[in-house]
Amino acid sequence: MAADAAVYVPSKQDPAHHRDTLLALWDGSLGEPAHMRAKYDWFYRACPNGKPLLELLRHEPSGKWVGACAAGRRRMSYQGRNIPAGVLVDLVVEPLHRSLGPALTMQMSMVEQVHQEFELLLGFPNPRAASLFKRIRYDKFRDIVRYVRVVRHGPYLRRRMPALLAAPCGWLLDAASRVRDALRRRPLRPLRTEWSDRVDPRMGTLWERSRPRSMLTAWRSLDFLRWRFDDSPLPRARHLLVFGRDAGGAGDGLVAWFTVVRDGHVLHVRDFWSVDAEAGTPLACIDALLVAARRDGAAAVSVEMATSAQRAASWQSRGFVARNARPVFGYWSAPPNVVGADTDVHLTAVDEDE
Repeated sequence: MAADAAVYVPSKQDPAHHRDTLLALWDGSLGEPAHMRAKYDWFYRACPNGKPLLELLRHEPSGKWVGACAAGRRRMSYQGRNIPAGVLVDLVVEPLHRSLGPALTMQMSMVEQVHQEFELLLGFPNPRAASLFKRIRYDKFRDIVRYVRVVRHGPYLRRRMPALLAAPCGWLLDAASRVRDALRRRPLRPLRTEWSDRVDPRMGTLWERSRPRSMLTAWRSLDFLRWRFDDSPLPRARHLLVFGRDAGGAGDGLVAWFTVVRDGHVLHVRDFWSVDAEAGTPLACIDALLVAARRDGAAAVSVEMATSAQRAASWQSRGFVARNARPVFGYWSAPPNVVGADTDVHLTAVDEDE
């Protein structure tokens, strides 16, 4: 590390002054050039919470910038209060300089910035990078798990058997699935749904009247949701709005939303919120999502979340099965630094930058 410290020097920089540098570093490593140009304009220039923190890594012998990482600003709710947080994004080191030392040097410098700006820094590394996070004194919160529920079996069966068999077998499995779902829904009050191609103002209203009391989760204000989904260069999201009566039995207001992106036969849930979300998504709302997905022609619904066993159980009771998981790490910048697998968190795909 001492030799690396002499060769590689991290530097706090303003992303507004380094567009070309970042685009060059990202080229060939993080995504298609056109997408990354659009991402720079969206993520680094237009975030309603302010400009991300940026670290650039200079190779002293050549004087070149050879690495970068950033922390996008997030407002989060934790234990009933609003805290400034960040999410680590766009970590890249040029191929000729890829070793543990340069990446670790840059990350340690980012942690120093975090002490001045944030209470918490979140990271969603791939499993291969988990060791790097542990060396920087991040603590693992828990895993973010992808759950999947099949709603139309034909497309899956066609991968495993002849089409002449897949069609009737798929129809029989779909019929059995619909009967089972109908029996599950029977004791519950049916809910009304509608699709919206843009963030609906009522989503912000629902958040304001159902903010969590204790769990760590993203602050889903209307301006953030519009930036995150309507303004994003990522594939266009739609929002399933679910309406029902409130706890007092009055009205027909918004009780939940599911923000989704369609990819082929799969409907990916990117974010969701509901009345009393801290207790878990109401079963009737998950039922409404499944009905809407089937009507939309989807073959499966997937959702990613890092949450409590109780909240995940609501989805599992509706047939969602865990498929894979990635670790989520957190770094608290101030005492008491109490964090770990027992921390009550509720994170979804909205908490990442992609």
